[in-house]
Amino acid sequence: MLRPKFPTMPQPTGLTTSPAVIQPTTITPGAPVPPPIPVAPASSRPVVQLTPGTALALVGGGTAVVLVVGAVLVSLLLAVAITGASVAVCAVVLRSLLASDAKRR
Repeated sequence: MLRPKFPTMPQPTGLTTSPAVIQPTTITPGAPVPPPIPVAPASSRPVVQLTPGTALALVGGGTAVVLVVGAVLVSLLLAVAITGASVAVCAVVLRSLLASDAKRR
């Protein structure tokens, strides 16, 4: 019922060429060639040279990045602390309201 049907490979049609005849060649011994001296490949990357001005710019840029990231993290921590404190104050107020309402009954 559910048998797979495999396609049959069709036979090649058209013109076929006969294989080329390979002629044997003779090897004549010659003087041995010394192996080439390995040469270090030239680097495709440009060489970076740090001048005092460039080093100072890198240090200044790194310091600026650290200060900005630190300020962002401190502000996030402060936001979480303020949110937690406000939720705690709301919980105390709600508890007080519910307790005073229960005393009146």
